[in-house]
Amino acid sequence: MTEQPVVLSSTRAGVRTLTLNRPEKLNAANNDLILTLTRELQAAGADQDVRVVVIAAAGRGFCAGQDLSEVAQPGQTDFTAHLHATYNPLIRTIRTLEKPVVTAVQGVAAGAGASLALCGDVRLWAQSAAMVQVFSNIALIPDSGSTWFLPRLVGYHRAFELMALAEKVTAEEALRVGLCEHVYPDDTFAADVQAYAERLAKRPANALKLTKQALNAALSGTLDAALDEEARLQQLAGDHWEHAEGVAAFREKRPADFRR
Repeated sequence: MTEQPVVLSSTRAGVRTLTLNRPEKLNAANNDLILTLTRELQAAGADQDVRVVVIAAAGRGFCAGQDLSEVAQPGQTDFTAHLHATYNPLIRTIRTLEKPVVTAVQGVAAGAGASLALCGDVRLWAQSAAMVQVFSNIALIPDSGSTWFLPRLVGYHRAFELMALAEKVTAEEALRVGLCEHVYPDDTFAADVQAYAERLAKRPANALKLTKQALNAALSGTLDAALDEEARLQQLAGDHWEHAEGVAAFREKRPADFRR
C-alpha cells in the first residue's frame, strides 16, 4: 500500500490549500508533517499563480499538537533544539509569507496545533472547532508562538488562565473574544473556506503583502516607527500598477481587476 503524504496540496482559483493529512492521529504533528508543511508554504510563496494559502486538515481534528510517540522519555528531550528545527521555522514562515494565510480549523486544535490555528492572517473555524492550550497538562509551557499570539488577542490574564488550566475554548467563545474571524457550519465548512479565500484572492496582492508587512512591524514597534513604516510602504504601494488600476476602476465606476 502506498503511504499517503502527510500534507496534501491543491490549487483552485488562486487559492493553494495545504491539508494536514494524519487524520488517524488527529493530525498530531511529527517532524515529517512540520517540515513538509514548511516546504509547501515556501513553495506556495514562490508560485506566482498562488495568491492565498489555506492551511486545513483532514478528518475530525485540526491538529492535536506534538505527536508524543516521537518524543523521548522525560529528561531526555532537547526541547530547545527541537523547536528551533521544526515549529519555530514553520511559524516564522507563515508570519513572513508575502501572501495571506488562512487557517481553517475544524475539530480540536491543541498544544502546538493551537499555535498553528492562531498564527494565520485570517482564522476561520467550523462550529465543531475547539482550542486547548494543553501544555500544562504535561507540565510544559506553551510554545510555537502561543505566548506571543494569545495575550495579544485576549489579554495577559485570560491567556494565563487558558494556559494554566488548559481550558477548552469553543468556536462560539473564540468568535466572541477574537480568536477567529468567522464560524461556519460543519457541513459547509470546506466550501465556505474556499469562498472566503477566493474573495481574498481577488484583492490586490501587492497591497495585501505590504499590509501584512506593516501590521507585523507595528505589532512589535512604536507609533512613530509604525508611521514611518506606513509612509515607506505606501510609496511602494502607490508605485505599483495595482494602485493605478484601483483609481481607474473607481473613476470608471467598474470593479477593479487585480488579477493580471
